[in-house]
Amino acid sequence: MADKQISLPAKLINGGVAGLIGVTCVFPIDLAKTRLQNQQNGCRLYTSMSDCLMKTIRSEGYFGMYRGAAVNLTLVTPEKAIKLAANDFFRFHLSKDGQKLTLAREMLAGCGAGTCQVIVTTPMEMLKIQLQDAGRIAAQRKLMPQAVTPGGPVELKSPTAMQLTRQLLKEKGIAGLYKGLGATLLRDVPFSVIYFPLFANLNNLGKRGADGPAPFYVSFISGCIAGSTAAVAVNPVDVIKTRLQSLTRGSQEDTYSGVIDCIRKILRHEGPTAFLKGAYCRALVIAPLFGIAQVVYFLGVGEYILSYLPKRNN
Repeated sequence: MADKQISLPAKLINGGVAGLIGVTCVFPIDLAKTRLQNQQNGCRLYTSMSDCLMKTIRSEGYFGMYRGAAVNLTLVTPEKAIKLAANDFFRFHLSKDGQKLTLAREMLAGCGAGTCQVIVTTPMEMLKIQLQDAGRIAAQRKLMPQAVTPGGPVELKSPTAMQLTRQLLKEKGIAGLYKGLGATLLRDVPFSVIYFPLFANLNNLGKRGADGPAPFYVSFISGCIAGSTAAVAVNPVDVIKTRLQSLTRGSQEDTYSGVIDCIRKILRHEGPTAFLKGAYCRALVIAPLFGIAQVVYFLGVGEYILSYLPKRNN
C-alpha cells in the first residue's frame, strides 16, 4: 500500500471495496483457472481458458461463469481487509522512526499479512473450489460418463455454499472447512512476501519527488505487475491447494493424502508442466485485483465513505 497514514476503519473499507470490485470483474477467469488446474490426464474437457469459458456458457449459461461467486463476494471483504490492513500494520511497527523499510523487513511484513489472511482464505477457497468445479464434474458425467464415479462426499447436482458447509461440518467438523490449510499457507505467505515489497519498490519509482505520492496510474500498474509476478511464482502451490481442496473426482482421477503425496502423483502421472496449469489465468485474475486495490487506496475511498457516516456525539 502507499505509505500515507490511513485509519484502520478506512483500511478495512478500502480492502473490502477493492475486493468486491476486483472479484466481480475477474471471477470468470478464476473459474477457468480452477477447472483447468483440476482436470487430469485422461479426463480433459478444456484445452484453454477461452475453451473453458465458451463451454461453460454453452452448458451452464452466462451466470455459470459466476458459480461460487457469492462465497467470494461475501468473504472477500474480510479477507482483503485483513491482508491489506495487516501488511500496513506490520510495516508501521517494523519501521524505525519513519525511515524506509529494508527489503528484509518489507518481506517480513508481507509474511505476517499472508499468515493472517488464511484465517478467512482457507474456508473461502474450500467452498469456492467445490462450487466452481461442480460444472466440470457435471460435464464429465454427461460427456465422459466412464470417467466419473457416482457419489462422493457431496452428491448434490448444484450444491450451494450453505449445503456444502453443513455437509462438511457434519462429516468432519470445523477441520473440514480448513482442508488444505498447509497448502494455502505455502501459497499465500510466499505470495505476500513477493508482492508487497515488489509493489512498494515499483510504486516508489513513480513518486513525484522525494516525499510526494505516486500518481494513481503508477499505483495501478505497480499493483498489476507485482500481483501477476507473485501469482505466477506461487502457481505450483496453487495447483496443489486446488487439488487437495477438491472433494469430488472422476474415477480415473487421483486422490491425495497431503501436499507431498500430491506433488509425487502429479510429477509421476502428469509431469512437472502440470504445476503451471492455470498460471496464465491466475496472472490475469491477480493483476487487476491488486491493481484495483491500489487505486482504491490511492483515491481514499475508505476515508470518503467514513466522512459521510454520522459522527457519534461524545
